[in-house]
Amino acid sequence: MSDPKTQIEETVKAHDVVLYMKGTKTMPQCGFSSRVAGVLNYMGVEYTDVNVLSDDGIRQGIKDYSDWPTIPQLYVKGEFVGGCDIITEMTLSGELDTLFEQNGVTYDKDAAEKIREANA
Repeated sequence: MSDPKTQIEETVKAHDVVLYMKGTKTMPQCGFSSRVAGVLNYMGVEYTDVNVLSDDGIRQGIKDYSDWPTIPQLYVKGEFVGGCDIITEMTLSGELDTLFEQNGVTYDKDAAEKIREANA
């Protein structure tokens, strides 16, 4: 088995969208992970979820890899995007739509608009 950094690097490069989270996309284990997974699920984004609670090496490794202290962490096309607060802000401002469009990530634009309308 490879070290956490190598595992993380391989995962974020092999998938267009990856969410390192506490729990899974169908059963989040913390409110912050739940919020980000909820946004991605609602917008119909296909993404890989990595449950950091199932592997302590990955749980610490992802913090070291991104130099970001908290989980969840979203990656698009191998690049770290941010955690819960940043993803929430990007969703509400439309920046997340732009990021997905620039990277060829399919999502439901109507769902994104509904999120913004509900939070206006």
